[in-house]
Amino acid sequence: MDFRRIDQLPPYVFSIINELKIEARRAGNDVVDFGFGNPDLPSPDIAISKLGEAAQLSRNHRYSASRGIPKLREAAANLYRNRFAVDLDPETEVLNVIGAKEGFTHLMWVLLQPGDACLVPAPSYPIHIWGPIFAGSAIREVALAEGDEFIANLERAWEYSWPKPRALVISFPHNPTTICVDLGFFERIVEFAKERNIIVVHDNAYADVGFDGYEPPSILQVPGAKDCCVELYSMTKSFSMAGWRIAFLLGNREVIAALAKLKSYLDYGTFQPIQIAATVTLNEASDHPKLVKDIYQSRRNTLCDGLNRIGWPIKRPMGTMFVWARIPEAYSHLDSLEFSSYLVEKACVATSPGVGFGPGGEGHVRFALIENEQRIGQAVRNLRKALPELG
Repeated sequence: MDFRRIDQLPPYVFSIINELKIEARRAGNDVVDFGFGNPDLPSPDIAISKLGEAAQLSRNHRYSASRGIPKLREAAANLYRNRFAVDLDPETEVLNVIGAKEGFTHLMWVLLQPGDACLVPAPSYPIHIWGPIFAGSAIREVALAEGDEFIANLERAWEYSWPKPRALVISFPHNPTTICVDLGFFERIVEFAKERNIIVVHDNAYADVGFDGYEPPSILQVPGAKDCCVELYSMTKSFSMAGWRIAFLLGNREVIAALAKLKSYLDYGTFQPIQIAATVTLNEASDHPKLVKDIYQSRRNTLCDGLNRIGWPIKRPMGTMFVWARIPEAYSHLDSLEFSSYLVEKACVATSPGVGFGPGGEGHVRFALIENEQRIGQAVRNLRKALPELG
């Protein structure tokens, strides 16, 4: 039988590594798992207690609001005011979505259709590539680079695109490459978008995960950004609430209204006790993102220092919960899927192959910082034995 949309999906390379990991564990091997970027840190205590309390009230078991309850949207607006000095109207410029992936995918439905084009960095987090495609749009890949080089690549991609793209998708700090930017970069992005009358969608998934004093900016901090930009903010990483599926779309009110209209046909919002717990967490656990950041920074240091020590040169990233590593020269004859498979089989270490983030990711693997320092040390020792050509 033929199916629509999913038939064009390539094999999900991450599942190949996951199966190898499962097989190795069934065989009794202790695999240190850096593959899936699934936060292992517990959610804040206040979120858990408030969830239980709210779930005891039967009135919270009914359908909720697809836009998010008012107090939750107010809490998100307050977070942006306190964290970024950005003023947002909770009624018209903040929308609760059921996780950033859901929000992003449905947002593509209201921005794009068959015959349209969308600018997307290469490599990218997979849904940033496939969300526009699911909407029927073509994508125009923009080679990812730092600063001026990316802007030049973006301008070149626009110039040679037909039809002219309606939207630009970006995400900084970037998954998987960990590239970070400053507010001046976002100023140039806003200028680019206004000159060409396109919408910028910035996935700010790692808004609170910056290291060594670096604080990731919001694109909405740029004066006039709300004229052409929306931003996704998620509680997944900042508040260790991955399974709760709480995120927000913020910014341009016309785009917010369009997605709110679509969502009114699709869902009745997240389970209301979860929204209530998230509201209290945003209001009363504002210190949690710093605790999370410090843990990821310590793990980053342990992993990067360990890899450098065994002869695998890695630069410490300034943000995200990942380390993006070029395949060592001695093993560059292997593609990223082959190399990731080799690491599972020979080192009992699971990583994500770079090709899973699009062709632009080939030649790299991604480590997710979801293991503690002791386990990271074990992984480094395993890699040293399994990669003798590192010298």
